Amino acid sequence: MAETPRTHHRPELHLTAEDGLLFAPAGALLDGDTWHVFHQYRPEPDAGPRWAHQFSDQAPFVWDICDDVLAPKGGETQIRAGSVVSNKGGVDLYYTSVTEAGSAIHVARIEDLAATTESVSENALDLDAGVIRIGKVVSDTDSYTKFRSPCVVPDWGDENNREDGHEGWLMLAVSGPSDKPDLVILTSADGRDWQISGPLTFKGLTGLSDDAVLVSPRMIRLRDEVDHEIYDVVIVTIERDGVDISGYVVGQLNGTEFDVVTPFTRIDHGHDFSRPRNTNYTEGTQQVEDRYAEAHIFGLMNGIGRLDDPTRHKSWKEEGWANTISVPRVVTLQEGTLFQTPPSGLLEAIYESDAAAGWTALCDIPAGSSVSIELRDQKRNTAAIIHHRHNVLVIDRSMNPYYEGDPVAMAPLSAEDTDSLFIIVDGSTVEVFADGGDVAMASRVYFENGPIYNFEVSTAGDATILNAQAHYPDDFSTVGLPDLDELTQFDADEHPHEGPVR
Repeated sequence: MAETPRTHHRPELHLTAEDGLLFAPAGALLDGDTWHVFHQYRPEPDAGPRWAHQFSDQAPFVWDICDDVLAPKGGETQIRAGSVVSNKGGVDLYYTSVTEAGSAIHVARIEDLAATTESVSENALDLDAGVIRIGKVVSDTDSYTKFRSPCVVPDWGDENNREDGHEGWLMLAVSGPSDKPDLVILTSADGRDWQISGPLTFKGLTGLSDDAVLVSPRMIRLRDEVDHEIYDVVIVTIERDGVDISGYVVGQLNGTEFDVVTPFTRIDHGHDFSRPRNTNYTEGTQQVEDRYAEAHIFGLMNGIGRLDDPTRHKSWKEEGWANTISVPRVVTLQEGTLFQTPPSGLLEAIYESDAAAGWTALCDIPAGSSVSIELRDQKRNTAAIIHHRHNVLVIDRSMNPYYEGDPVAMAPLSAEDTDSLFIIVDGSTVEVFADGGDVAMASRVYFENGPIYNFEVSTAGDATILNAQAHYPDDFSTVGLPDLDELTQFDADEHPHEGPVR
């Protein structure tokens, strides 16, 4: 049995703050093969929120720290979330500047992004000298106040002909009081001079109540793999009774009116996933013909959001850190539905880790049957159970002493889809992708006697496991391994596997 490390709650492959309390991803940028994630955090519980910067070369699983890029100054009390875009050879950081008087949207500039990764100061609170504040770009007007949480994406050259590409910039931001916010559309030719177009309105059935509190708006563009049209996907988080519910609406934005094709659909059904952030790309990172084939999103693995007290987290009390960001999810659009899958290289990252683990399987689960996977710690105690029950996916952590009596998380499954599972366990994070990406679930799970020891698998009814594989560090050579598609293809010559997997 492996000795339980002192920091076994901290994930290896997921991004966390070096120290302190992480509150949300602020913005993400993919530059060639290098991932850059900027996140909001507090170095101490009573410190003002600031922006950190981490990067990962090639696959987004091994994160290196950089100097922080933004911190409160000159009357600011907080630096809150925003957006990161590539613009004219450099990078623009749009952020929310909070003072006693209110909030406004500011921009800072990095001319040489690569230089920010070359060295790190000995003082963890030093700011990168290559980040230059430009100043305020969106502030109060007679009609709108307290601008915050900007999402900036390239605007269309001709919104009536999206194949013509992009020109200028579009911003989706929040304004107004926190208990009744408005979503506002702005445009700019240069990213500096912003014009308010008006409030975002929806045409068609949205699935949203009139009094829904919508925050953290983000937008991605995807080409539907069925009708081949380019759609806008607006991702929002609903604050409801102290819980965050994140989801998306698919359609097309024309001016300030959003013509809905797919009403609000929950993006993740686990206990802990909120405030997803889109990833922007530097010029040349995506091939023009593939620009809308897929997108990447990150989410905060916390289901409560801004009302949460991270100092109560087990990870903070025992290891001095709180909250983590999900692995980036590859997002595609099929008949108006988002499909989410893990990024390539994840299995190899598990093999090369110290304690992460994964389980992949292709199953046949008829109605009334199920496959159950227990996640066991080093003393063989069950920390959580994942059930695939034909038309519903369940994460149950109620048997865990830390979550005693906790409600189960449930997600509906399409009975027509392939019964497949990809489970990732990394420290105190669990992410599950089912049925080819039709459903994704993320939950925080503490392993009291961690890290994870094994996956204990059982079936009920007529369920059959056609092909399954557990993935652990050092158990396999990455040379000659089949890819994930091969692992989840049924081979009629193989006998179905049932029972414990180790």
